[in-house]
Amino acid sequence: MALFTTRQAAAQLGVGYSTLKQWIYQGAVRTVKTRGGHHRVSAEELDRLLAAGGGLPDHRRQPPAATPAAIVSLSTRNQLRGIIEEVRAEGVLAQVRLRVGQDTITAVITRDAVNALGLRRGKPAIALVKSTEVMIACEPDVERPQTQGRRRKTKGRREKG
Repeated sequence: MALFTTRQAAAQLGVGYSTLKQWIYQGAVRTVKTRGGHHRVSAEELDRLLAAGGGLPDHRRQPPAATPAAIVSLSTRNQLRGIIEEVRAEGVLAQVRLRVGQDTITAVITRDAVNALGLRRGKPAIALVKSTEVMIACEPDVERPQTQGRRRKTKGRREKG
């Protein structure tokens, strides 16, 4: 049974160390204590928390219960719940990395979609995999913060051949 420190587990879940500690103290996350009294989180518990997706304790303000979910059901069978690890936007496109357990899924979507969905690091999201296409979905927020992406210049390389 693989055990992770609280800091390692927090990084896997995409939340802060202090947030995870509060969840442990509240009993929302199951841990094993070392002889020295330190908490360790099992790989199975991390998988459970990541699979729960929206079941993670939310340290932010909850939306009102009357807010309907945007996605009721989909025909896509391959739905992978995870935590957004990184969002990089440049020009009209954005790259979104989603942590699903020990794996990472990367999707390239429009910058407008990132802004419309309010995608940001640490937010739970769902990767919808259909054939060769990957889409990112999440439940709507009550308030979506205005985000401004950073523009970075990149040099394209051409291969000779």
